[in-house]
Amino acid sequence: MTNEEKILLIDDEQVILDAVSKIASSEGWKIDAVLNVKNGLEKINKNNYSLILSDIMMPEIDGFQLLDELYNRHINTPVIMITGYSTVENAVKSLFKGSIDFIPKPFTFDEIISSINRGLKFGSIQMKLEEAKRNKTEKSIIYVPCPPKYKRLSYISWMNLEYEGSALIGATDLFLETINEITKIELMEVEDIILQGNSCAKFETDDNLIHSCLSPLGGRIVERNEKILSDPKLLEKDPYFEGWLYRIIPTDVEYELKYLVSCSSDRL
Repeated sequence: MTNEEKILLIDDEQVILDAVSKIASSEGWKIDAVLNVKNGLEKINKNNYSLILSDIMMPEIDGFQLLDELYNRHINTPVIMITGYSTVENAVKSLFKGSIDFIPKPFTFDEIISSINRGLKFGSIQMKLEEAKRNKTEKSIIYVPCPPKYKRLSYISWMNLEYEGSALIGATDLFLETINEITKIELMEVEDIILQGNSCAKFETDDNLIHSCLSPLGGRIVERNEKILSDPKLLEKDPYFEGWLYRIIPTDVEYELKYLVSCSSDRL
């Protein structure tokens, strides 16, 4: 992954623009920063961006309307949302509407860098798939989609309801393809409560980045997969079966299902 990619940043707080721009520039990424969606759309008309970072809650035109406008214009540039901790539900809603990740405020240097890296790699995978489709060539296996009966939170994590009322959750293969080789996994404890859209596991990779996996469902952890702690490669080899993360008792599955995408869908 080179640092030639150009990133568009949209936020109505100048302090956020300055902070993210400084971090991105330190990594060699080129960045355009604007204070509102209107100016952002004008930039998009004139430039090709590899990634868009946008605040959700902004005056006049918000992040949800930005996603709608990009969809209507058939613009597939990956979008990462920036949001406050108090608006996690809005962030989850943005994932359902088409964003690929979100960065909480206040954020850390590592959170910004790891999220941008995943977003750029996601865009690279997306471009390869689109190129194969245009050329009508046989698509090489870039990532393994989750089983049709599963549901997922954006491209990040999956869930599968079990007959006894519990649910298995894990990381998607596409998410794992956007990060480097995992060297360490950090899991929560049995009986801990996880929330939909909050980090439920952290993966440390061989490029010294730490990536948070967002939970597709909220609930109480009743079992965690101890095998992947001693053998992280198991998660990468078989993320949908032997490489699951937790078994949970969901808190409000009927409500939270509305933010998940069926894996039987062909939507990336």
